[in-house]
Amino acid sequence: MAIAFAGAAFAEPQHGIAMYGDPALPPDFVSLPYANPDAPTGGRIVFGETGGFDSLNPHILKGRAPWGVRAHVFESLMGRNYDEPFTLYGLLAESVETGPDRDWVEFSLRPEAKFSDGSPVTVEDVIWTFETLGTQGHPRFHSSWQKVDSIAATGPRSVRITFNQPDRELALIMGLRPIFQKAQWEGLDFAESSMIAPIATGPYVVAEAEPGRKLVLKRNPDYWGKDLPFNAGRHNLDEIRYDFFADGGVMFEAFKAGVINSYREGDAARWEDGYDWPAVTSGAIVKSEIPHQRPTGISGLVFNTRSEVFADWRVREALLHAFNYEFIAQTQTGGRDPRIPSYFGNSVLAMQDGPAEGRVRELLEPFATDLLPGALDGYALPVGDGSARNRKNIRAAAALLEEAGWEPVDGVLMKDGEPFTFEIVMRQGEADFQAIVNIYVQALERLGITPVVTTIDSAQFRERTNAYDFDMAFYTRGLSLSPGNEQMLYWGSRGVTEPGSRNWMGMNSPAAEAMIETMLNATSREDFIAATRALDRVLTTGRYVIPLWYSDRSRIAHAAELRFPEELPIYGDWIGWQPDVWWWQE
Repeated sequence: MAIAFAGAAFAEPQHGIAMYGDPALPPDFVSLPYANPDAPTGGRIVFGETGGFDSLNPHILKGRAPWGVRAHVFESLMGRNYDEPFTLYGLLAESVETGPDRDWVEFSLRPEAKFSDGSPVTVEDVIWTFETLGTQGHPRFHSSWQKVDSIAATGPRSVRITFNQPDRELALIMGLRPIFQKAQWEGLDFAESSMIAPIATGPYVVAEAEPGRKLVLKRNPDYWGKDLPFNAGRHNLDEIRYDFFADGGVMFEAFKAGVINSYREGDAARWEDGYDWPAVTSGAIVKSEIPHQRPTGISGLVFNTRSEVFADWRVREALLHAFNYEFIAQTQTGGRDPRIPSYFGNSVLAMQDGPAEGRVRELLEPFATDLLPGALDGYALPVGDGSARNRKNIRAAAALLEEAGWEPVDGVLMKDGEPFTFEIVMRQGEADFQAIVNIYVQALERLGITPVVTTIDSAQFRERTNAYDFDMAFYTRGLSLSPGNEQMLYWGSRGVTEPGSRNWMGMNSPAAEAMIETMLNATSREDFIAATRALDRVLTTGRYVIPLWYSDRSRIAHAAELRFPEELPIYGDWIGWQPDVWWWQE
């Protein structure tokens, strides 16, 4: 990468940048629309987390770092407005400018931007950060860095990044890179897991960090950006604390006991029937439902197609039929929440019912011979009768398995002299998932399939999934209204062999990659939506995940003193909302 002084730019600096069109907020905006600029400061919020951590660097592959460090200690050149699909406004950078084709982007640093130790943020810090993350950071940074031709200082407070291939999202991605202090890492191995508290620019600093027990973040009273309009009504709480627990059941009891004061409830049945203890009935604990318009994402049991047993799509389709969703959902949640229909369900980006039409079909047809059944003609998940036996779907599963070459021999499903068996890897402390798997195992045994369920701790689970050393595991991937380069990390073919990607299923789909490329280079919102809907079809009909349920709202129980603005962002309870715009009021 070149580091030099580039020539002068001939573009107009802007206060923000949008993926399509212009930013919604004017240069003189007072605050983000979902923040309360008059919110008081003080108080604290206490979250519960399962598992633990052994690192304070969330931007490398090694180690397990708590989410709170990434979200509240680090900052980027620009920040997101979560009331727009994908628009950034100046944070560490006071302005941004791009070439007409977005083949380069230039950021100008604010002169007042400082690290938590009071030292100024320099262009040198920015350049070092970009190079280091791109070469030694987590693999999620690598693919976009490979699209960078050069990074160059254009002045004492400005830096330009030039790209080597078309990708309209790159300008925004570069604006979201966390910025490190170069001096802190001199003589240290950046890629090694470490409990060194980072010196960063965010509103909070690490006050306490005990692996496996707690993380305490304190609001920095000298935070450089506290008077920015972008930050008005944000970062109001004096303390953000995360307590860690062995499993979800213990964590919920800690909430009931008052150890935690904010709890996201994932069980719709318990939300309705299980909140009857005195703190709730007295009003000390408030139940808030936060609607959203973001995609469902995907959550469920993922097939690792690197395993020979799951390489055949008919086997995956058979096991989708064998998963008695209606019965399981009724047993676990009372069937209160709907099933995830597709990866981008519940949003404008979702695949439409029936055959592919118009621009979506036009995008997919060149790959028709490689697409699985349903991608062009229409597809829906198997539906059971709700009974425990699920007879119709079990018969359909047996027929698909026979078609794929599996035959029952004395009650055992066999192929080429080998029984059908595979390993389901579970993380300790996930009792709800364990109950789901128990029901599923019983159904599979009726087909002559004998799964082996292995329960391991969080560290082992991370190591094995990073190395794709599993047959089936629980998998969750959140998706936004602005999918982009991260989709290659999720579904790209490099993840078939490159460790640490989000492509746990091992999919290798030229059609999916082509749809992602079309999304990245779309010049209109219409083309972008068509490409995403086409990608949704490829993913869903790939039969890579047995999906569970989703909710179109978050359910948060919290101390009555914890408040939030009435106006909600389109993303709802998402990154940048809790605890970012919450406050404490006695």
